[in-house]
This record gives sequence, C-alpha cells and structure tokens, in this order.
Amino acid sequence: MTPEELVAGHTVYSCVMGSRAFGLATEGSDTDVRGIYLAPTPLFWRFDKPPTHVEGPADEQFSWELERFCELALRANPTTLECLHSPLVEHIDDTGRELLALRGAFLSRQAHVTFARYALGQRKKLDADVRQHGAPRWKHAMHLLRLLTSCRDLLRTGELTIDVGAERERLLAVRRGEFSWPEVESWMTRLATESDEAATATPLPPEPDRARVAEFLFRVRRDSALTADAYDEVVQRVVPGGGQ
Repeated sequence: MTPEELVAGHTVYSCVMGSRAFGLATEGSDTDVRGIYLAPTPLFWRFDKPPTHVEGPADEQFSWELERFCELALRANPTTLECLHSPLVEHIDDTGRELLALRGAFLSRQAHVTFARYALGQRKKLDADVRQHGAPRWKHAMHLLRLLTSCRDLLRTGELTIDVGAERERLLAVRRGEFSWPEVESWMTRLATESDEAATATPLPPEPDRARVAEFLFRVRRDSALTADAYDEVVQRVVPGGGQ
C-alpha cells in the first residue's frame, strides 16, 4: 500500500487550515489541507511499517497517521491542536468523530510552554529579517500575533479558538505593513505577558488525559485488526503466495 493509497483510502479526518481556517483569507490565499489517516493494523506486522506522515498527494496537503498525530497533540503541539478545532472540516468518519469528541483530552497547561516555544522561534526569524532587510515578513508577523492571541485566550478560557473574529482587520493591516515594527513588537510583548499572567490561573489541567486517548487508540487498532479485508490485504503483500 503506497502512502498515497493510505491517505486516499484510510483518512478519518481532514480539514482546511491556514488563513482560511483562521479567518484571515484574502483573494490569493492557498487552501492548506491537513488530515489524519488510520493505517490498517496488519500493516504494522510487516518489517516495513506504514509512514507516520504523508505529504500530498495534492498540493498544500499533509497528513499524519493517527497514532503520530495523537502523540504530537498530547505534547500540546500547536499545529495538531489547531487541526482539531478547524471550523472547515472536509472529511470525517466515525473514527474522526470520536477523535473530535476527545479533543478536550489533549488540552493542558503544557500549551503555555509549547506555544511560547514556537512563538519564540518565529520571533527570532522575524528579528533576523529586520536586521537583514530592515523589515519583517509581515505575513509571518500577522500569523505570530494570531498564535499569541490564541494561546492567551486558551489559557484564559480553557478552550482553543482559532478563528480571529473581530481581530481580522487589524491583523490584515499588519500583513499589509500598515503598522511599524516597534508597534508590532510591543503588541507581541503584551500578548506574551498576558499569556504568562493567564497561565497562573488557567482552568486547564496540568496534564492531558493520556488514558482516554490511549483507550481510544487501543480500540481503533483492535477493531482494524479484526477487519477481514485489512488482514487479507497485508497477507497478500507479506506472505509469499498468501491467500492462494
């Protein structure tokens, strides 16, 4: 089974991310698709394991195998957490619906650290742009402000919202370069400070609910192993003359 076949035949959830999901799309915005596929359990019985992620097959498309996705989300990886909260769902099956029902289990105070770490990395890149070119890449500055706002609000409310809502026009003005870099720096610093303050009283639990996620993964892997078609498929590929 090729990686493309895994994505085409075993995707449990896919959504649109990027500017379109964030409420920041303009006429020329790409459509970034992110997905999660469930590799049939018998494929793990081979020496060559199924891939943990697949780029493509369409442009701007990226997918994770379900277990890998859950591992990253349990670590409060910003990209995976945001995927579970996209308002633009393209495809979902019963397993995908179960995963979405679990999305609160992935949220924890760890998000304060992981979002801040990611933001720091992006900020260093913007600072390098300013030193080298006299100005940052304004689109990247806009998205960093969005991420910092999302992190602050998550810590304040315990809920992750990725659509920028009323902040859309102000953020798009940043993208157009209508703010000075010192103004944007001040905005970023304020958001980071507000996130730190929110973290001291956040309703989020200290750790994600790993047990709930583990039970979910065990069950879907077991159900996949018991599917006759999945078993027959791997036998045909692994065992010489299998099925004959």
